[in-house]
Amino acid sequence: MPAAVAARPRDVRGYPVPAITPWEEGAPSFALTDYERSAQCARGRRCSVCGELMPRGPVWRVVGETESAAIGAALAAGLPYRNMAPTLEGPGHRACMLYASMVCPYLARPTARRGLSAEQPDELTVQVVRGARRGATGAVVGFADYEFAVTATQVLFRFLDVVEFLPHELSDSQLPELRRELDAEGQAR
Repeated sequence: MPAAVAARPRDVRGYPVPAITPWEEGAPSFALTDYERSAQCARGRRCSVCGELMPRGPVWRVVGETESAAIGAALAAGLPYRNMAPTLEGPGHRACMLYASMVCPYLARPTARRGLSAEQPDELTVQVVRGARRGATGAVVGFADYEFAVTATQVLFRFLDVVEFLPHELSDSQLPELRRELDAEGQAR
């Protein structure tokens, strides 16, 4: 576990709570994103998982089957990938996103299904419905940078220029990469 994640507040089971997770009645709602927390992270260039500052340079995020396949196809064809459709998922540190890909039930396994729906579904959150599957593959992807817009109801992100593509079927395959990242940062546990 990255040290900054280990320092996060925890739920009653002992699970660290991501920086963008809302709390309701003293308990985190892991499947939801807090608008204000997400906006603060975007504006302050803070990791959506640990909440710590991300230095200038690449940022990472975890993607599901559709985007993973599109990125893989573009890279295999020697083409640049730029998804112009915004997403609600914010960026993070490489170690934090590798870790999140393994511990988040929805991101970790192809058969995982969302437990909750988005509170106010729209064209961006139509896939965020109870029972939706992640799909056969996922990936941890590094991007050169990100752009964001804070609207009245959402924080929207676009990611620019793929710098690293780490696809997986089962996210446990990311464990060696996470260990290397933590070792490089001097955080091995």
